[in-house]
Amino acid sequence: MLTVQFHPNWPHGARTVIESIAADGLYRSQFTTGISNGGLTAFRGGDRWEWESRLFSGRYDDQPELDRPVYGVWNRRRDVYGGAIRFGSSYLRLKPDTIERATFCFPDSARDPADFGDRSVLPQLCELADAAPLDDLDDYIEAHLHGQIRIAADVEAVVLDPSFIGTPVEDAARELGCPVEYHPGFRADPADFDPAYRGPEIVALARSLGPQLTPDVLGRATGAHPAQSIKYVWHYLARYGRQVTN
Repeated sequence: MLTVQFHPNWPHGARTVIESIAADGLYRSQFTTGISNGGLTAFRGGDRWEWESRLFSGRYDDQPELDRPVYGVWNRRRDVYGGAIRFGSSYLRLKPDTIERATFCFPDSARDPADFGDRSVLPQLCELADAAPLDDLDDYIEAHLHGQIRIAADVEAVVLDPSFIGTPVEDAARELGCPVEYHPGFRADPADFDPAYRGPEIVALARSLGPQLTPDVLGRATGAHPAQSIKYVWHYLARYGRQVTN
C-alpha cells in the first residue's frame, strides 16, 4: 500500500500541518509548503530540484510548483505505523488506484538511485530493500505521486498516533472528510535513549521535555527549540518508541 507520512501538529505558518491539509483539501509537496521532514532544498537549483530533474528527465523543470510530485512510500510490510517512520508520526493511507500514477525508487532519491520505475519494478525494489542492512528509519521504498493528492478523492484514511486523541489534531482530522484511525502509538522514556544514536545534546533536549515522550509532547515543543534538534528527537522516539514491533 502507499502511505504518506507527516507530523500533524508541527507548525505550518499560523496553522499546524493537519489544519493546513484540512483547509486546503490537499496534501502538498515541499515546493509549495516550504516545510519538510527531510532536507529543505525544494527550490530551483536546490538539491531536491536537481535530483527531481534527473529522476524525471526534466518533466517538472518548468511546471508550476503545485504540479510537482508528492513523496510517499510503498509500505511493503503493511506496517501499522506507516511505511517510513522517519518522516512523521502519522500518515495518510492512499486508495489502491493511486498506484497507477506512482513511480518508485530505492534507495531514496537523494542518493541518486539507479533503480527506478513504475509499479512493475516493485518486486525488484522490495528485494533490494529486504537485502539492505538498514536502520528502521531508512528502511523504505520511496514513492512519487504524480498529480495532486486530494484528500476526498485519493485518501482511504488518516492514521494518527493515539496521543492526539481529544486534541486539536483529532478535531482537524475529523474535518478531512476521510476515516480517522489510530496506530498503537509511539511512547518512550528519554532516560533510555543511547547518546550514540543522534548525540548527547539531543538526548539532553529529549530529557528536558519530560519523563515520557509522545508525538503530541514533541509537537508542542517545536516552537521553543531549533527545528533540526526536534527532528532528531523525533528520530529517537520513532526508533525506540513503537508500542508494537513488527
